Amino acid sequence: MHCSVSRLQQVCQWLEDFSLVPGAAGLMMKSFTWLICPIGLILCSANPDTATKPNFVLMMVDDLGIGDLGCYGNTSLRTPHIDRLAQEGVKLTHHIAAAPLCTPSRAAFLTGRYPIRSGMVGNGRMGVYLFSASSGGLPREEITFARVAKEQGYATALIGKWHLGLNCEDSADHCHHPSSHGFDHFYGTIMTNLRDCQPGHGSVFHNAHVHIPYKAISIGLASLALLHFKGVITVPRKVVLCFLVLIGMVMGLFQLMLYTFPNLNCFLMRGAEIVEQPFILENLTQRMTNEATEFLERNSERPFLLFFSFIQVHTALFASPRFRGQSQHGLYGDAVMEVDWSVGQIMKTLERLKLKENTLVYVTSDQGPHLEEISIHGEVHRGFSGIYRAGKSTNWEGGIRVPGILYWPGVIPAGKVIDEPTSNMDLFPTVLNLAGVSLPSDRDIDGHDLLPLLQGKVKRSEHEFMFHYCNANLNAVRWHPTDSTEVWKALLFTPNFYPENSSACFHTHICFCVEPFITHHDPPLLFELSSDPSESTPLTPDTEPKFYSVLETMRTAASHHKQSLKPVPMQFSRGNLIWKPWLQPCCSSLSQLCSCERDYQTGKSHETRRE
Repeated sequence: MHCSVSRLQQVCQWLEDFSLVPGAAGLMMKSFTWLICPIGLILCSANPDTATKPNFVLMMVDDLGIGDLGCYGNTSLRTPHIDRLAQEGVKLTHHIAAAPLCTPSRAAFLTGRYPIRSGMVGNGRMGVYLFSASSGGLPREEITFARVAKEQGYATALIGKWHLGLNCEDSADHCHHPSSHGFDHFYGTIMTNLRDCQPGHGSVFHNAHVHIPYKAISIGLASLALLHFKGVITVPRKVVLCFLVLIGMVMGLFQLMLYTFPNLNCFLMRGAEIVEQPFILENLTQRMTNEATEFLERNSERPFLLFFSFIQVHTALFASPRFRGQSQHGLYGDAVMEVDWSVGQIMKTLERLKLKENTLVYVTSDQGPHLEEISIHGEVHRGFSGIYRAGKSTNWEGGIRVPGILYWPGVIPAGKVIDEPTSNMDLFPTVLNLAGVSLPSDRDIDGHDLLPLLQGKVKRSEHEFMFHYCNANLNAVRWHPTDSTEVWKALLFTPNFYPENSSACFHTHICFCVEPFITHHDPPLLFELSSDPSESTPLTPDTEPKFYSVLETMRTAASHHKQSLKPVPMQFSRGNLIWKPWLQPCCSSLSQLCSCERDYQTGKSHETRRE
């Protein structure tokens, strides 16, 4: 059981007040207080768990490009607080997200496992959840670092974006809720921030027409009309009328979905309660920063794990009034600056509470920037991949190479840059090791403890091979030979960019990894990343003598990896992705479009009690 000095002091103060009651009861309570409280405080202050266990502050920015930060080469966007962490800590320059999309990347980050192992993948086009009333999500059988930390007496909190599911059977079972995965406290959004969540920013469904098989429909209708006019078949007018009515109903339902989408999917939760539906974006980062600092203050005398998962800089873009117009890069740059300010507030709180020397701080992004983000008004709302090719939803380096900054004064060196391949999955074994817990023996863990590499006890990463998936499809393999500085990467297929000379998929708003949106390569495209990090020139048997031997080694490694996979339910099957009315979270009633506003931080209502 964990002992909190501050809470024990509060109890002792209450007992002392009670001892003022006249009579025998008060005298007895005074004697009890004088005897028990000093002993309790001494024992509590000497609690070895409190003294030795480090704290964790893990911060993940949504859709941030590696080229958006000053410490990674950006000279026109100010990020002084994050840059300072890099200067006074360790900067990883070959840090890889386990997936190029939000949901599978976050699943891997929390569990230390490739998302294919937990079923957080699918065989279709969709690789994230769009509806809060979908039934898919991170299975309860998965072990997160939050669950392990909680079992070790840590206070655990998730502030911000979850995007790993909510309900399974009904609207209140919360089988996928953060509380089911080890987080004591949750203040944030179950879904991601989408264009629909911000009035005037359009809809994420504005490109839905590209998924309609116009060609097949046109051929079918033309053939039917031709056969009708030639007298081969007769199409009754009632059939034509019914068909037109059906089209009208489909279009009407689609418009209804667009109208109700923000209310049904853009909501804010505190614990298990919806406190704002739809949420107000304008000051949301400010509110979440306040929530995070309050959590740190409440738990300053016990071990804690805070996962601050920023809503920014995913579209719909927003920034608080004090940051609007402050950057040279429009609203996107303003949002990045607000994130940097928030990181600074967290660090100031740790310093004020004298916790910096016992806290491991980590800053990263869930994947690369969303390069296709152009607003409905033509404004550029995308991030920057730096020297790396492409962005989010692709396994080109720009889609998965992300910032990786770790800071812990006195434990890891300052100003160190490490170019060894590392992964966001590495945080799981790192947290477990520092919390004094062994890795689970009943499952494969793909991450590796970062501490020996950070402290310079070893010079090489333990990641000899990395496997990059696009949904359930193995897309690429990375190989860092144990006796070499080379890093080979083979791409089995690549997305079809549009326009062809670009590095994005503007025609579909995001790149897909299924036919007809990809091109397979046999042999795979091969790059040596230490000499060609931009993946500009594929190697050939003529330019690389080891071409075939490198590919054969990677094929063998991929085969062994696939043999380690166990069948699990796919959480992105069609049945798990679709909207299910009985799972719909709603804080009022459907007749009111589920609207409510009772988050105490808005200053407009006080229906929600502070923890």
